[in-house]
Formats: sequence, C-alpha cells, structure tokens
Amino acid sequence: MYNAKSMKAEEFISDEEIKATLAYADANKDNFEVIDQIIAKAKLGKGLTHREASVLLACDNEEKLQEIYDLAKQIKEDYYGNRIVLFAPLYLSNYCINGCVYCPYHMKNKHISRKKLTQDEIRREVIALQDMGHKRLAIELGEDPVNNPIEYVLESIKTIYDIKHKNGAIRRVNVNIAATTVENYKKLHDAGIGTYILFQETYNKESYEQLHPTGPKHDYAYHTEAMDRAMEGGIDDVGLGVLFGLEMYRYEFAGILMHAEHLEAVHGVGPHTISVPRVKRADDIDPEAFDNGISDDIFEKIIALLRVAVPYTGMIISTREGKAVREKALELGISQISGGSRTSVGGYVEPEPEEDNSAQFDVSDQRTLDEVLNWLIKLDYVPSFCTACYREGRTGDRFMSLCKSKQILNCCHPNALLTLKEYLEDYASDDTRAAGLAMIERELERIPNDKVRDVAKARLADISNGKRDFRF
Repeated sequence: MYNAKSMKAEEFISDEEIKATLAYADANKDNFEVIDQIIAKAKLGKGLTHREASVLLACDNEEKLQEIYDLAKQIKEDYYGNRIVLFAPLYLSNYCINGCVYCPYHMKNKHISRKKLTQDEIRREVIALQDMGHKRLAIELGEDPVNNPIEYVLESIKTIYDIKHKNGAIRRVNVNIAATTVENYKKLHDAGIGTYILFQETYNKESYEQLHPTGPKHDYAYHTEAMDRAMEGGIDDVGLGVLFGLEMYRYEFAGILMHAEHLEAVHGVGPHTISVPRVKRADDIDPEAFDNGISDDIFEKIIALLRVAVPYTGMIISTREGKAVREKALELGISQISGGSRTSVGGYVEPEPEEDNSAQFDVSDQRTLDEVLNWLIKLDYVPSFCTACYREGRTGDRFMSLCKSKQILNCCHPNALLTLKEYLEDYASDDTRAAGLAMIERELERIPNDKVRDVAKARLADISNGKRDFRF
C-alpha cells in the first residue's frame, strides 16, 4: 500500500511500511556494515530515507552515535551557518470544539479561562512584541468555526501587518490553525502569510483517533492531507511537527520523514520547517498520563537524526523546553527558536493572573528575549530576525534550490547581521549591545564576497544613523 506519491493519507503514511521499517531497523541496529553505509550516504548532505534514518535511530553504539552527532552539527553549519532565527507565538483565541485529550483547550475543560482577542487587543499585544524586538510571529488559535472563523484569522493578519510602532514592524506572520479547505488556504496565501504550520500530533491512525475522540480533528485523513491542500492553495512553505510522547517515538520519527518524502515527491518541495515539541504539563493535562514520554537523550538523538535525514529543513524548538535542553539542541541542528514567549491569550501586555489561566502549556524557558539573545551571542550564534527570503519571494522551490545548493548562506548571513544590528540599536540591554556589536565585527570578516561585505558595512552604518529594513 505504501506510495509516497499517493494523495491518500493511509498510503503515503502507511502503517504497514512503518512497521516494516521498524523491523528492518531492529534487524540492522548492530549491523555496522549497513550503518557505515548509511552514515557515508548522510555525509554527502543529501539526506536519508525514513528507513535508513530509522536504522540509525535504533543504533545504540556510542561511537556511531557520536559520529552522527558530529555530522548533524556539520550539516547544520553547512546549510544554515551559525545563525539562529527568532520568533514568538501569539495566541489569539483558545476557543476550541475538539476533544484532544493532551490539550487543555479541549471542549470539555470547563475551568480554563476562555478568551478571544479583539483587534484592539491584538494591536496592544503586537506593540508589546515589537517593543521586545520581535519581527516574526506565529499566530495560534483553537478550532472553532463560530468564535475563530477564517474571516477573524484574515482580519487579525491584516491588523498585525499594519502596525508600525516606533522602529517596530512584524515582517512575517506564520499561521498555525486547524486543517481547512483549499479555498481557505488560498485566502491565507493572499493575506501574505509566511509558513503554514500544522502538527500531526501522531502519525499512528489508531492512536490519533483515540487521542482526538470528538470534533473535526478526529478525521485522520483530512488532517494528514492538509499540507497537500495548503500547497494546492498556493502556500509553498509548510511546517510539520509531531507531539513526542503521545505515541512510540520511533513510529513518529518514521512517519514525519515519510510525510517529508511525500511532499517532496508530489510537490517538489519538502517541509520548510519541522518542529519537535514534547508533551508538557498544562491545565487539566498531566504528561505522566501518557506512557510514551522520551528522555532528553532520546530527544537529542531524534533532533540530530532529523537534521541528518532532512538537511535542508528549518528545525524549531520552543520554550516548551528549558535552557539546558535548548542549548544542546542548538548544537545538533535546531535553526529556529522562540524567545520571551507567552502561551496564554493576551499574555504579552501584562502577565496573566494565575487564577485566570488561558495558557496552552507551561513555559519552561522563561527568560526575556534580550536574555535569550545575550545567551545566543555568548554561545557564538548569530541571532537573526531576518524575513528577507519570504519578502523577496524566495519561498517554496526557490528557497529549497538555494538551500540545497548551500547558496542561501550568501545572503542569509549578512541579512542576519543587519537585523541583529537593528535589535542592538533599538531594544538591547547594554551588555547584549556590547556583545552583539563585537559579534558583528567578527562575523563581517566571514563574508567571503568582498562586494557583499562592503555593502553590508555600508548598511550597518545606515542603521546606526537611523535607517531600517535593509535586505540582500
């Protein structure tokens, strides 16, 4: 039944194929001849199949694992350099008609505070985010056709893009909403969204239906085929993700790679991003109720192997994870992180009272955005607020062709320095500003093209003199 080019969920995510893959991985997890062949292929930087990557996931040999981790770090450096893109989630509404058993927004939860932001409240939230220094948001809503219709989403996107406050502006709005129709995806595309993000939660159909007992999200095929409809609607940057801890991690790992292979086979463009959230404590949700939780060591192994298997994709880790886990994940392939995040509805203008909880999950990394930037700089990562590719039309296959040829580094690195300079001028603490300016001086010398370096220096000087929004 497995067919990567099929448009049917149960054929491009074949349960039979995943089980056969896991059996193959078990049979070869100690076969060093096979493992060495797979690692040799991975070193070419062209990726691995779900079956090849699953063999490496099953392998427990410390020497081979270290080789994989070293390779993941190198591939991330080759494709994305030392840049880390920053964003923040913006929760617009937690009204939801689904019955997802792992999410506090589920319809039967009567003691969570239900909220929906007005357009004026959205403006205040966005200004608060701009005052922090953010340029890129991911908007989040529960599924509720009455409270959260597509018209509300579109109006909110327009509101966000229209707000210009001091030197602040949101330049890219990514959207994480429930699976919808081709017609609605066309509307989102026309509204100028960046990436459409939809987490699968679990690729195991039986588990999926048990975890989503009621509501429109119960329909496994409709949900799993959403990315195909999004691409049909003109959205060519899509983001995948599973919620690790709901199902056995090896099953999910194979499933998400099969989904990436399907998008590549059908549309010629794999996922723009892959997110790796784990089940976390939240109102009415105890992660210990799910017996498939994964350790930090396994989590790090998954991140490294996703980077090796799908080298071109951006990889995201949120404030679900704490500082120590995020620091290790950055080494192994993560290229985007959130900072200064709030998962409550309306949590940026002022902290939400404990008795008025509307959060989707507990935030583990509660540092401010400036503290996160300071940390990144001192780890020798360039914090980037760049949105140039999206705004220059380098999306979908245009972005992927640049990324796969590693040519994207020719514009991404200087663009990152320009957006970092904007942050340092407008928002940074004294310590972060000093560290960031020293980093920019060092990183300028790494730009190989003399002309690009000279233009970057001129634009950096212009930013010091009050000008904004340059991009290569």
